[in-house]
Amino acid sequence: MNKIIMITGANAGIGKDTARQIALLDTTKKVYLACRNEEKAKIAKRELEQKTGKKVFEIALMDVSSIDSVRKAVANLTEPIDALIMNAGGMGGKDPSKLTEDGVSQIFATNVLGHVVLVDELVKANKLNNVALYASSEGARGVKSMKMEQPSLKTSSVDEFSTIYNGSFFDAGVEEMQVYCYVKYAGTMWMNSMARKNPKIKFVTVSPGATSGTEVMNDLPLLKRFMFKHIMFPLVMPLMGMSHKLEKGAKRFVDGINNDTLKSGVFYGSKGGKLTGELVDQSQLFSDLNNESFQDNANEAIHRYIH
Repeated sequence: MNKIIMITGANAGIGKDTARQIALLDTTKKVYLACRNEEKAKIAKRELEQKTGKKVFEIALMDVSSIDSVRKAVANLTEPIDALIMNAGGMGGKDPSKLTEDGVSQIFATNVLGHVVLVDELVKANKLNNVALYASSEGARGVKSMKMEQPSLKTSSVDEFSTIYNGSFFDAGVEEMQVYCYVKYAGTMWMNSMARKNPKIKFVTVSPGATSGTEVMNDLPLLKRFMFKHIMFPLVMPLMGMSHKLEKGAKRFVDGINNDTLKSGVFYGSKGGKLTGELVDQSQLFSDLNNESFQDNANEAIHRYIH
């Protein structure tokens, strides 16, 4: 039973609605809103309390792009959590390819590196009891209709995965969305590796699907951001049966930590050619996701950047 849950990036978008839905469950005793901005977190906490009528929310200050910030947040955690939902991410800000002090791109730090450190620190401190859920994207297995190419690596070695993390894998002028797909693929492979290394904890990866009202597109250039947020996702794609509302995307995360039929070490998302609907094992669509050697290489490469 998941009584205490932590959600990263919980002050807005899908993370915030996930917190709302989880708070309404009778089993929930506390929801940690892990956010980097204290003022935004306080506003979100007040709004969530008003919407749910529940006083179960607590703020945990954490910037997932900063290893030091993540470690400090775990050290300040006074109790174990039952479930962790790693929702924070996005396109990496105004300069997603800029390297952090740890040597990875900003987009990788925000989507993956900070979450890896978070899980490592929680496990080391015996502060994660039941389940860790990572928010991935169907782009991690490729979506032709959205011009998201399936990630294609030559060797899937530790060295090659490392080039994804520091950005040297990509040609100049690469589309932001394509980099995002590779980053989410790497995060997914890390999760699958962790599932085998930590059999007492459930590690499940879930894509929220094509969801309107999220914050993930906020860092895109103005025209692209307008097209995706105000035209494609809310207007065009629903008519094609290719997207759903925020509440449905968030419910995938809520179900992800509570549905016993979902297996550890599996990436769940929409069926092939879809970005909404029922969840299926994504390795049926991209066999590399099941390659244990590739998974462990992705995991080892990440830890090259953690000191």
